[in-house]
This record gives sequence, C-alpha cells and structure tokens, in this order.
Amino acid sequence: MADIIQLLPDHVANQIAAGEVVQRPASVVKELLENAIDAGSDTIKLIIKDAGKTLIQVIDNGKGMSVTDARLSFERHATSKIRNAEDLFQLNTKGFRGEALASIAAIAHVALKTKQALDDVGTSIEIEGSEVVSQEVVVTPKGTSISVKNLFFNIPARRNFLKSDTVELRHVIDEFHRVALAHPNISFLFYNNGSENFNLPVSNYRQRIVNIFGNKTNEKLVPVEEDTEVLKISGFVGKPEFAKKTRSEQYFFVNNRFIKSAYLNHAILSAFEGLLKTGTHPSYFLNLTVDPQTIDINIHPTKTEIKFDDEHTLYAILRSAVKHSLGQFNIAPVLDFERDATLDTPYSLKGSKTETPKIEVDSNFNPFQEAKTPSTTQSASYKKPPTENWESLYVGLESKSNEASSFKEITFESDSKISALFEDTETSEAVNTTYQFHNKYIISSIKSGMLVIDQSRAHQRILYEDFLKDITVKVGVSQQLLFPLELHFTSQELDIIKQLQEDLEHTGFVFSNSTEESLEIKGVPVMVPESEISIILEQLISDVQNEVPDANFSATDLLAKSMAKSLAIKTGQSLKKDEQEHIVNKLFACKEPNVSPTNRITFITVGVDELDKKFI
Repeated sequence: MADIIQLLPDHVANQIAAGEVVQRPASVVKELLENAIDAGSDTIKLIIKDAGKTLIQVIDNGKGMSVTDARLSFERHATSKIRNAEDLFQLNTKGFRGEALASIAAIAHVALKTKQALDDVGTSIEIEGSEVVSQEVVVTPKGTSISVKNLFFNIPARRNFLKSDTVELRHVIDEFHRVALAHPNISFLFYNNGSENFNLPVSNYRQRIVNIFGNKTNEKLVPVEEDTEVLKISGFVGKPEFAKKTRSEQYFFVNNRFIKSAYLNHAILSAFEGLLKTGTHPSYFLNLTVDPQTIDINIHPTKTEIKFDDEHTLYAILRSAVKHSLGQFNIAPVLDFERDATLDTPYSLKGSKTETPKIEVDSNFNPFQEAKTPSTTQSASYKKPPTENWESLYVGLESKSNEASSFKEITFESDSKISALFEDTETSEAVNTTYQFHNKYIISSIKSGMLVIDQSRAHQRILYEDFLKDITVKVGVSQQLLFPLELHFTSQELDIIKQLQEDLEHTGFVFSNSTEESLEIKGVPVMVPESEISIILEQLISDVQNEVPDANFSATDLLAKSMAKSLAIKTGQSLKKDEQEHIVNKLFACKEPNVSPTNRITFITVGVDELDKKFI
C-alpha cells in the first residue's frame, strides 16, 4: 500500500497557523502593537481603514531591525524573545512564539520598513501570501513601520466570516484599550479612516484611564494598593453606584499583560457583595505583579488566559484588597449604631481648642413662691400668669361639649388618590379570567384549556411592535423633562447614539446639546421613567456593539428590540388583574404573538385533554 502521510507545503502550514493566530483584524492589531512595545518604543501610532479589513498600519520609534532580522522575522518560529524551553517561565516580553508575522504574511499583503539607530539606511520588504515580492534598501526614520493590507485576500471564506465594520472596529478598539492601559509610560495615537480617535500622551495610570474613558471617569475611581510577597496589586475599582449593565470596563493585567480570569473576577464580585444592583457589573482596572515562574501564559493561542500556581491565595489577597479599599474610602457602609455624622468636627476646626460652656444658675429662684414684682433676671415684658381663680378656666366646657355632640353633618378632607397603571374597571361581578403564577406567568382560560404566558417576553413583544410602529410612522409621543438630563459617555458610545439619534427622536427622545463626552436630553418617550434613561441607552449601546447590521438587520429593528427589552416588565413583578388582562389582550393583537423579539416562545397552551390524562 502506498504511503499516505506527507509534509504540508510551507504556505499551507502558514495558513493553518494563521487560523490560530489571526481570527479578525483585532488579532493583527494586538500582535503588531505588542511587537512595537517589545522593541522599546515610547511613541506608537496605529492607523486603520475599514475596521482593519483594508489597512492596518503600526508605526513605532523603537530599536528597529537589521537586514537579516527583518527577513528572518517572517519565518515561522523565529523570535528574539526566548532561546530555550526554560525561558518560557521567565517571560518579561509579549510576542515570544515567533508565529505572528509569519501567520499575518500568509493571509495578507505586508509591507515592512525598518531601520536601526546607527544605520544610515533601512530595509523595505514586501510579502504577499508568504511570498517575498521585493526586498530593497530604503530611506526611513528610526524604528519600524509595518502595513497589513487586504486581510484574508487569499482565504475568501475566512473574510466572509468577518462581521460588519461596526463590530470589527469595536474589537480593534478593545485591543487598543488593553495595550494602552497596560503601558501608560508609552504615547499612543489611533487613527481610523483618516480621523484621530485617540491621542494618549505619557501619563500616570489614573490619567491614562481618564484619557481613554472620559473625564467623568475620574470621580468614579477608588484606588487599590496592596504589596505582599506573593502578589502586588495596584490600580482602581469603580464605585458601586457607577456599576454598568455590561462588562466593558473590566481589565486585569498580570505583569503588564491583559488577561481574562473568571476566577479572579469572582473575587472582585465577592468584594462588592451587597453593594451592587442586580444585573450590574463593577468596573476595575487592576495591575497584578507576580513572579513569572509562578504563572504559565502559554496555555492559550491568544495568551489572554494564564495559569497560576496558587490561585486560592491570589483570590483571597485580591478580595481583601478591594474590600479594604471600598471600606477605607467610605464606599462600603459602616455598621455603627452610635455614630451621628452631624456631630463630626468640621475639618476647618480640627485641632482647635474647645471651651467649656458656662452655666449661670439663680440660687434664689423658688418656683412655688408667688412673685409680686418681676425678677431682675426676667425680661420687662414678661409677667407671670395669675394662679388665683383657676376654676374659671373650665367654665363653659360642658356646654360646648353638648353643642359639639349635636352636629348634623361631618365633612372630611378628601384622601389623595394614587393612580394605578390602568383604570380599575374590575367589579364584584367580573369573572377572574386571568391568574398570575409565581409572579412570572399569566394563566388565562380558553375554550380548549388554558394559556400559560411568559409575562416578560409577552410585554417585550408588545413594546417592540409599538416602538417599531412609532419609528416607522414617526409619531412617537414625547414628555418634556422639567430639568434637562445630562448623561456622560465615551466618544465611541456617543458616536453610536448619534448614528441612532434620528430613530431615537421618532420614539419620543428629544436631544439638545452634546459635547465630546456628554449628552443632554430634554424629552423622553411617555412610558419611559427618567431613572431608566441611562440604563436604556447603555443597553442600546451594548446591543449595537454586539449585533451585526447586515442585509437582514436594521438599526431601527435593533433600537426597538433594545428599548423593549429594557422597558418590559421583569420576572418577579406582581401585576394587578387589569394589567394581566391588558397584556393578554395586547399580545394577541400583535402581528407575531407567538414569539418575543428575540424569537423565544411567549406562551404555551395546555388542553383539557392533557389535564384529563394526568388524572387517569
């Protein structure tokens, strides 16, 4: 029988490796930025076009490469970071596997320009699909500039799997944030389609966070510091009242490398226990420094997951450090029944001497002695009431009480009425056709049996079709706010809201002024409470960032879905009888009552025959 095992050609092997290293444009951004950092750069510029599908360019002022190194950098398993297997447990650099550039060059058009500080000229190399097209001498500044064009040009199937530009751009920005937050000592610039998105100068860690997420972030941060033999922690956590509906502001850095760890995230949640609203997530930006020998960072292709030798100890230290910071800065409540904050000494009087108050007592005062003349200690206008003829005080009381008992009519002050969500039309003769079960399901009787309706999903369907109609017909009713509401977002979040502003206005939102970091709202849809506005917009932004607007998807549809999901009644909410009936009637007036906006079943039917079988 003929041999069937053979070696793969290099270009095929490189494309297979690229599938592991490069999933999307953000993967290329991560690898190139980390290479620039390892090169000792203090200024790094990132330029992208069409969310990285057309162009990804990283320019740094690092040490550069020689002619030989520039050519060798595109070979598989070629790296300057390690020499033997033992170096894997003493890593202080980022790109150590030596596969990044080879994988990228296998599925894109790559142009490299590099020069060392002592060289007069640099090197330019162009590669297309692992094949070197040209290599020549070029005049270029110190450092390295690498351009990646037409990603996945030779693997159209992989290119078709890429999401929309909005989604891919979000992933690129996420990777940029992770690298920039880990290195506040490096200046970063980010350009997208010719416009500047970020200009981050060298700064301290707190200022770097503020520069990325907006000035309003500064007041949300609580510093966390802890230094032990096992672990050193530095960074910030967000105050509980600013917790978000998404996990977009959660960053762990171990030895300046971004990681994801559900175990350590649980330690943070445990420290915030009892301080967060249901469904919200705390923000944190924490740097953990450990001995490189105690971690293994080569267990995941993207190196975002690492393995610790002693996770339990790290968990306990991290939880205690965060909890201590929340208590130290009076974020967590203090259990002190004796303390009265109004009795605290003002800061302006700290250290000042106190004087004992003087009390003067009239030793000759006799409360039982009748005063003939006003006392010298009393004011001239005061006269002691006479005590004689005290019986006259009660004269006429008996007659008045008799008159009071002869009244013919009593009038009472009207009680204040609190209106319910719906008019109370239920009468004693009304038949109970609906019943709420476990504050989750609405049970309604029908001829063939009964309906079991999921109240939250049903309300989502009702609101979804209402919002969709308002946006389409442009007849959304708005209620004006007494005082305009100012909300703060990052520049990327504001861009999303501005893209949807016209559709939001059709639902009833009224916008006035907007800046680079804030948005002012003067009116909201009638059924939206003011306290829910920020939650609705945060949920909307999250949905837009995670959805894919393709041919079968529109921003209008997403907006209606997001608002319906935010405003629908939740599981566990008690409903009155007329509210239950309203949901049942409105649901079956919808065009698609069978499913929620997210295509989940809204109700089921249980026939009488099915019930009868249970009693056989």
